[in-house]
Amino acid sequence: MKPSVALQTYRDRIRLVVERHGARNPRVFGSVVHGTDGESSDLDLLVDPIEGRTTLLSLVRIKRDIESLTGVSTDVLTPLALHERFRHAVLAEALPI
Repeated sequence: MKPSVALQTYRDRIRLVVERHGARNPRVFGSVVHGTDGESSDLDLLVDPIEGRTTLLSLVRIKRDIESLTGVSTDVLTPLALHERFRHAVLAEALPI
């Protein structure tokens, strides 16, 4: 399944997964936003951590649960995890889920 189709199909459940694991403001970026995703593309998600709640383990759980739900390989990052060279561009293109 293309990541864009998975996002469309599971949008509400993806939001719940992010909230359940202590993060907020899920956004999509990359090939899905550009309309260039294919069957072998991954789903690139950006989430905002919640101080005192979001841990590295939280991000791993979000990734695992979304991959299990959608069957699509998923990357889950926070803004500070993005390399500073392209952080601004990713934040500018990221769309709310």
